[in-house]
Amino acid sequence: MEKVKRTLGRSYGQFCGLARALDVVGDRWNLLIVRELLPGPMRFNELMTSLGGIATNLLTERLRTLEAEGIVERRLGEAGVRYALTPWGAGLREPIEAFVRWSAPLMMTGRDGGSFQPRWLAVALPALLREVTADPALEIGFEVEGALMVLHVDEDGPRVEVEPDRRPDTILKAAPEIILGLAADALTIDQALAAGHLRGDIQILRSILPPGRATAATTPDPR
Repeated sequence: MEKVKRTLGRSYGQFCGLARALDVVGDRWNLLIVRELLPGPMRFNELMTSLGGIATNLLTERLRTLEAEGIVERRLGEAGVRYALTPWGAGLREPIEAFVRWSAPLMMTGRDGGSFQPRWLAVALPALLREVTADPALEIGFEVEGALMVLHVDEDGPRVEVEPDRRPDTILKAAPEIILGLAADALTIDQALAAGHLRGDIQILRSILPPGRATAATTPDPR
Protein backbone atom coordinates (compact mmCIF):
# COMPACT_ATOMS: atom_id res chain seq x y z
CA MET A 1 0.00 0.00 0.00
CA GLU A 2 1.38 3.38 -1.02
CA LYS A 3 2.13 5.81 1.78
CA VAL A 4 0.48 9.22 1.60
CA LYS A 5 2.19 12.23 3.11
CA ARG A 6 -0.31 14.66 4.55
CA THR A 7 0.03 18.38 3.83
CA LEU A 8 -2.67 19.96 5.98
CA GLY A 9 -1.69 21.98 9.01
CA ARG A 10 -4.82 21.28 11.05
CA SER A 11 -5.25 17.83 12.50
CA TYR A 12 -7.18 15.96 15.16
CA GLY A 13 -3.81 14.60 16.22
CA GLN A 14 -5.14 11.07 16.60
CA PHE A 15 -3.63 7.81 15.34
CA CYS A 16 -6.98 6.68 13.97
CA GLY A 17 -7.99 6.04 10.37
CA LEU A 18 -11.26 7.94 10.71
CA ALA A 19 -9.57 10.95 12.31
CA ARG A 20 -6.89 11.07 9.64
CA ALA A 21 -9.47 10.74 6.88
CA LEU A 22 -11.39 13.66 8.38
CA ASP A 23 -8.15 15.64 8.57
CA VAL A 24 -8.09 15.41 4.77
CA VAL A 25 -11.74 15.52 3.66
CA GLY A 26 -13.59 16.69 6.77
CA ASP A 27 -13.65 20.40 5.96
CA ARG A 28 -16.94 21.81 4.72
CA TRP A 29 -17.55 21.28 0.97
CA ASN A 30 -14.71 18.78 0.49
CA LEU A 31 -16.85 15.65 0.26
CA LEU A 32 -19.43 17.48 -1.83
CA ILE A 33 -16.70 18.40 -4.31
CA VAL A 34 -15.75 14.73 -4.46
CA ARG A 35 -19.42 13.85 -5.01
CA GLU A 36 -19.53 16.21 -7.99
CA LEU A 37 -16.45 14.61 -9.55
CA LEU A 38 -17.44 10.97 -9.05
CA PRO A 39 -19.46 10.87 -12.32
CA GLY A 40 -16.61 12.52 -14.23
CA PRO A 41 -14.36 15.59 -14.61
CA MET A 42 -15.81 19.10 -14.38
CA ARG A 43 -14.72 22.65 -15.11
CA PHE A 44 -14.43 25.19 -12.32
CA ASN A 45 -17.59 27.06 -13.38
CA GLU A 46 -19.50 23.78 -13.62
CA LEU A 47 -18.51 22.98 -10.05
CA MET A 48 -19.61 26.43 -8.92
CA THR A 49 -23.01 26.01 -10.56
CA SER A 50 -23.64 22.47 -9.36
CA LEU A 51 -22.50 23.04 -5.79
CA GLY A 52 -24.35 26.31 -5.32
CA GLY A 53 -23.73 28.47 -2.27
CA ILE A 54 -19.94 28.20 -2.25
CA ALA A 55 -17.85 31.33 -2.74
CA THR A 56 -15.40 31.41 -5.64
CA ASN A 57 -12.38 31.91 -3.41
CA LEU A 58 -13.46 29.10 -1.09
CA LEU A 59 -13.89 26.65 -3.96
CA THR A 60 -10.44 27.63 -5.23
CA GLU A 61 -8.99 27.00 -1.78
CA ARG A 62 -10.73 23.65 -1.38
CA LEU A 63 -9.61 22.45 -4.82
CA ARG A 64 -6.02 23.45 -4.09
CA THR A 65 -6.14 21.57 -0.80
CA LEU A 66 -7.64 18.45 -2.35
CA GLU A 67 -5.07 18.61 -5.13
CA ALA A 68 -2.23 18.94 -2.62
CA GLU A 69 -3.60 15.92 -0.75
CA GLY A 70 -3.61 13.82 -3.93
CA ILE A 71 -7.40 13.51 -4.13
CA VAL A 72 -8.05 15.83 -7.08
CA GLU A 73 -5.98 16.58 -10.16
CA ARG A 74 -6.20 19.14 -12.94
CA ARG A 75 -6.43 17.93 -16.53
CA LEU A 76 -5.70 20.22 -19.45
CA GLY A 77 -7.49 19.48 -22.70
CA GLU A 78 -9.11 21.16 -25.68
CA ALA A 79 -11.94 22.36 -23.44
CA GLY A 80 -9.47 23.91 -21.00
CA VAL A 81 -8.77 22.87 -17.42
CA ARG A 82 -11.03 20.30 -15.84
CA TYR A 83 -10.85 18.84 -12.34
CA ALA A 84 -10.94 15.09 -11.85
CA LEU A 85 -10.47 12.58 -9.07
CA THR A 86 -7.21 10.72 -8.81
CA PRO A 87 -7.41 6.93 -8.35
CA TRP A 88 -6.98 7.48 -4.61
CA GLY A 89 -9.69 10.15 -4.62
CA ALA A 90 -12.02 7.84 -6.55
CA GLY A 91 -11.65 5.41 -3.66
CA LEU A 92 -13.96 7.72 -1.71
CA ARG A 93 -16.89 6.36 -3.73
CA GLU A 94 -17.41 3.50 -1.28
CA PRO A 95 -17.67 5.63 1.91
CA ILE A 96 -19.75 8.27 0.11
CA GLU A 97 -22.19 5.62 -1.12
CA ALA A 98 -22.36 4.28 2.44
CA PHE A 99 -23.29 7.78 3.63
CA VAL A 100 -26.01 7.94 0.95
CA ARG A 101 -27.54 4.67 2.18
CA TRP A 102 -27.25 5.76 5.82
CA SER A 103 -28.96 9.07 5.04
CA ALA A 104 -32.05 7.49 3.43
CA PRO A 105 -34.30 8.16 6.47
CA LEU A 106 -33.18 11.80 6.44
CA MET A 107 -34.13 12.13 2.77
CA MET A 108 -37.64 10.84 3.37
CA THR A 109 -38.56 14.07 5.17
CA GLY A 110 -38.66 15.84 1.79
CA ARG A 111 -36.68 18.62 0.17
CA ASP A 112 -37.60 21.29 2.72
CA GLY A 113 -36.31 23.99 0.36
CA GLY A 114 -33.03 22.21 -0.35
CA SER A 115 -31.44 22.59 -3.77
CA PHE A 116 -31.01 19.64 -6.10
CA GLN A 117 -28.92 18.78 -9.15
CA PRO A 118 -29.93 15.80 -11.33
CA ARG A 119 -26.23 14.88 -11.57
CA TRP A 120 -26.36 13.79 -7.93
CA LEU A 121 -28.49 10.81 -8.93
CA ALA A 122 -25.39 9.38 -10.59
CA VAL A 123 -24.04 8.83 -7.07
CA ALA A 124 -27.26 8.12 -5.18
CA LEU A 125 -28.86 5.49 -7.43
CA PRO A 126 -25.88 3.07 -7.59
CA ALA A 127 -25.52 3.46 -3.83
CA LEU A 128 -29.16 2.62 -3.12
CA LEU A 129 -29.36 -0.16 -5.72
CA ARG A 130 -25.93 -1.69 -5.14
CA GLU A 131 -27.24 -5.27 -4.83
CA VAL A 132 -29.25 -5.15 -8.05
CA THR A 133 -27.81 -7.08 -11.01
CA ALA A 134 -29.22 -8.12 -14.37
CA ASP A 135 -28.36 -10.69 -17.01
CA PRO A 136 -29.04 -9.78 -19.74
CA ALA A 137 -28.30 -6.13 -19.06
CA LEU A 138 -31.13 -3.61 -18.83
CA GLU A 139 -31.48 0.15 -18.80
CA ILE A 140 -34.02 2.74 -17.73
CA GLY A 141 -34.04 6.51 -17.99
CA PHE A 142 -34.94 8.90 -15.21
CA GLU A 143 -36.07 12.34 -16.31
CA VAL A 144 -35.69 14.79 -13.47
CA GLU A 145 -36.18 18.55 -13.68
CA GLY A 146 -35.49 18.59 -17.41
CA ALA A 147 -32.38 16.39 -17.27
CA LEU A 148 -32.11 12.75 -18.34
CA MET A 149 -30.02 10.15 -16.52
CA VAL A 150 -29.78 6.55 -17.70
CA LEU A 151 -29.39 3.73 -15.21
CA HIS A 152 -27.59 0.70 -16.65
CA VAL A 153 -27.68 -2.59 -14.75
CA ASP A 154 -25.67 -5.68 -15.68
CA GLU A 155 -23.92 -8.56 -13.93
CA ASP A 156 -21.57 -6.10 -12.23
CA GLY A 157 -24.38 -4.00 -10.79
CA PRO A 158 -25.75 -0.51 -11.46
CA ARG A 159 -24.13 2.56 -12.97
CA VAL A 160 -25.62 5.86 -14.11
CA GLU A 161 -24.81 7.62 -17.37
CA VAL A 162 -24.91 11.42 -17.23
CA GLU A 163 -25.89 13.25 -20.43
CA PRO A 164 -26.54 10.07 -22.48
CA ASP A 165 -26.19 10.06 -26.26
CA ARG A 166 -29.63 8.52 -26.77
CA ARG A 167 -32.94 8.12 -24.97
CA PRO A 168 -33.77 4.63 -23.69
CA ASP A 169 -37.09 2.99 -24.51
CA THR A 170 -38.28 3.13 -20.90
CA ILE A 171 -38.20 6.42 -18.98
CA LEU A 172 -39.66 7.40 -15.63
CA LYS A 173 -40.33 11.12 -15.33
CA ALA A 174 -40.71 12.21 -11.72
CA ALA A 175 -39.50 14.55 -9.01
CA PRO A 176 -36.17 13.64 -7.38
CA GLU A 177 -37.80 12.71 -4.09
CA ILE A 178 -39.99 10.19 -5.92
CA ILE A 179 -37.07 8.52 -7.69
CA LEU A 180 -34.96 8.46 -4.54
CA GLY A 181 -37.87 7.14 -2.49
CA LEU A 182 -38.43 4.36 -5.01
CA ALA A 183 -34.75 3.41 -5.03
CA ALA A 184 -34.59 3.51 -1.22
CA ASP A 185 -37.58 1.16 -0.93
CA ALA A 186 -39.63 3.89 0.75
CA LEU A 187 -42.19 4.08 -2.07
CA THR A 188 -44.00 1.38 -4.03
CA ILE A 189 -44.20 1.38 -7.80
CA ASP A 190 -47.86 2.38 -7.56
CA GLN A 191 -46.96 5.41 -5.44
CA ALA A 192 -44.16 6.40 -7.80
CA LEU A 193 -46.36 6.10 -10.88
CA ALA A 194 -49.14 8.08 -9.20
CA ALA A 195 -46.69 10.94 -8.71
CA GLY A 196 -44.81 10.59 -12.00
CA HIS A 197 -45.13 9.23 -15.52
CA LEU A 198 -43.67 6.05 -16.99
CA ARG A 199 -43.19 5.61 -20.71
CA GLY A 200 -42.25 2.12 -21.78
CA ASP A 201 -41.99 -1.27 -20.09
CA ILE A 202 -42.98 -1.49 -16.44
CA GLN A 203 -41.10 -4.81 -16.19
CA ILE A 204 -37.84 -2.88 -16.51
CA LEU A 205 -38.81 -0.79 -13.51
CA ARG A 206 -39.72 -3.89 -11.54
CA SER A 207 -36.41 -5.53 -12.37
CA ILE A 208 -34.27 -2.78 -10.89
CA LEU A 209 -36.07 -2.67 -7.55
CA PRO A 210 -34.33 -3.98 -4.42
CA PRO A 211 -35.17 -7.61 -3.59
CA GLY A 212 -38.21 -8.20 -1.43
CA ARG A 213 -40.12 -5.02 -2.12
CA ALA A 214 -43.69 -4.95 -3.37
CA THR A 215 -44.46 -4.60 -7.04
CA ALA A 216 -47.52 -3.14 -8.66
CA ALA A 217 -49.85 -4.20 -11.41
CA THR A 218 -50.24 -0.70 -12.76
CA THR A 219 -50.05 -0.44 -16.53
CA PRO A 220 -48.11 2.63 -17.72
CA ASP A 221 -49.32 5.09 -20.30
CA PRO A 222 -47.74 3.84 -23.59
CA ARG A 223 -47.30 7.35 -24.96
